[in-house]
Amino acid sequence: MSDYSAVIADEGARWRERVDRLLPFVIGVSLALAVGALLYFAGTAAREQKDALMRQQRSYEIVALAHQLDASVAKAESSLGRYVISMDKNIGRQYQAEWDRAAQELATLRRVTYNDRVEARLVEQLEAAFKERGATLSDIALRTTYDQKETSLGTFYQASKAQSLKRISSLLDQVIEEENTRLDERNIAVERAGDSVAQATTTYRLFGLGLLIALLLMVWVARAAMKERRQEQRQIDEEYRRALALEAAVAERTEELQLAYAKLQRETEERGKAEESLRQMQKMEAVGQLTGGIAHDFNNMLAVVVGGLELARRRVPDEPEAVRHIDNALDGANRAAALTRRLLAFARSEPNLPESQSPDAVVTGMVELIDRAIGDQITVELELDSGDWPVFADRHQLENALLNLAVNARDAMEGRGTLIIRTAQARLRAREVGDCPAGEFVRLSVIDTGCGMSPEVLERVFEPFYTTKPIGKGTGLGLSQVFSVVRQCNGEVNILSTPEQGTEVQLYFPRHMPSARSGAASADSGEAAAGTAAVHKAAPQSSLTLLVVEDDPRVLAQTRSALAELGHQAVCCDHPAKAVAMLEDNPDIDIILSDVLMPDMTGPEMIAALPAQFRSIPVMFVTGYAGDVADNRMFEGHLLLRKPYTLSSLEKTIAQAVNRLPGLPAGAEAAL
Repeated sequence: MSDYSAVIADEGARWRERVDRLLPFVIGVSLALAVGALLYFAGTAAREQKDALMRQQRSYEIVALAHQLDASVAKAESSLGRYVISMDKNIGRQYQAEWDRAAQELATLRRVTYNDRVEARLVEQLEAAFKERGATLSDIALRTTYDQKETSLGTFYQASKAQSLKRISSLLDQVIEEENTRLDERNIAVERAGDSVAQATTTYRLFGLGLLIALLLMVWVARAAMKERRQEQRQIDEEYRRALALEAAVAERTEELQLAYAKLQRETEERGKAEESLRQMQKMEAVGQLTGGIAHDFNNMLAVVVGGLELARRRVPDEPEAVRHIDNALDGANRAAALTRRLLAFARSEPNLPESQSPDAVVTGMVELIDRAIGDQITVELELDSGDWPVFADRHQLENALLNLAVNARDAMEGRGTLIIRTAQARLRAREVGDCPAGEFVRLSVIDTGCGMSPEVLERVFEPFYTTKPIGKGTGLGLSQVFSVVRQCNGEVNILSTPEQGTEVQLYFPRHMPSARSGAASADSGEAAAGTAAVHKAAPQSSLTLLVVEDDPRVLAQTRSALAELGHQAVCCDHPAKAVAMLEDNPDIDIILSDVLMPDMTGPEMIAALPAQFRSIPVMFVTGYAGDVADNRMFEGHLLLRKPYTLSSLEKTIAQAVNRLPGLPAGAEAAL
């Protein structure tokens, strides 16, 4: 027994030594990181202040150059007047020197404003006016040189009233005004940079004070630790003496070790299950990455196929056999497109784009896919009663959650039984279901006749990677994903289950109440769509011009043909970098239709970089896969059309874009 106590004491001493060795290192690294961070932020603030001062100095220089150029032009004009009156050649040479000096100052002004688009354009106009004025004054000087004083005086008088002189003064005033505006902004930037430097200085002082306090605390902690060690040593000695008289504790210790060993075995088994779940999750992630990787090209090919088939269908309306084959091909292509959307929803590779949805319509559209997923031995029954209460959610995520619940129900029923999908309207009191506030909700229920769940399992169903399925049969992520989707919609999940009596999973979504503006916009959009459809067939004068930005030549050609079929003109752009130039060359463009993923920049990045004069043009994004777009907020405010699309969906989206055309007069939507 004494040997065992000695071992425990030695082990405690070794742990304390390790802590003593590591503590200074940890403290030193922390202080070094803190000092480094302070130095970095202080350096950044100093650089920002320096840059702000340089930009401020540049503004002062440009304003001074503009004033100096104005003065030089005035001196040259004055010298020429004196030369015309006196015909003194020395004064004529003085005029020429002052005009040359003004030209040099203009060249300097052009050089310092080269990188500013607005000022460079003003200086370019100023150079033209300066050259025009120089030619006029040179003619006056030449006439004076050849003793044509009266003619020179008349010409000089007319030149003093010429527009070129007013133009020079006006352009110089504009340059000065433009630079004064920038100077105000740069003065503010200098003040802010100075504030940042002052804040960094204050932070240094506070950090030094904090460091001093920390050192004092460390000294106090060290003394307390030494005192505690002495107390611990005395306790160890006392325990050592007691251990000599407690030989009966050996049996108890042995039992504790056996229990600890059993616990260790259980933990080992749980760790094995967790590792297997992780491997399964990695497999699913690889499948998702593969799905997202091929989705873009696959949807591009489907867009060409669907578009071509629709155009062919319109060309052969009187050939029943050909129409039947085309309709079959279209049905197959649309099924392939639906399959791609399901895979993208599974891989979570599409942007989260919530919109008003009818739960009954979502369930109805999912019945065929659910039937294929759960097998023929399970009967699916629908009890849809949500009425006209919509929910605000991403349709693809909602469908994925519903499919996850159906697959879980299939596994619980072991492939045989009845699956009931029910929707209903619900009015809840505050916290009647989870954290739901009081209000109106749509309840979407998935009910099975399977094995049910015990209370212990119910407590853990939403934990990621928790599953009661055998290894390799599930990842434990299904219900956690469902929980995440519902919580994103500010809803709640409630599960009712009894062992051997089935399970009911209830999803509560807040009823979406569209604002009057959005309702009116939807109505306007529908009217515009109907009006557009009519005019495509009967009023070619309403044809629109669309800039089509698409890097795939096959999809570009197909889009051009589809727009021509709908009665519109297409200006084709095969690279996003060319969009600005084509907009400038085609001022009659009404709508921009752009792919999302393209070389060098995405469609949203291209739209965000457009000059201000093109920001009012309505934008339609077309995407087959948007997983590489980092910020989904870039889609906000623009229309989104998913590939492959039909002519009717393209026509409807164009009709929605028509309502966003700037300067559209009241009632014009009905005419378009």
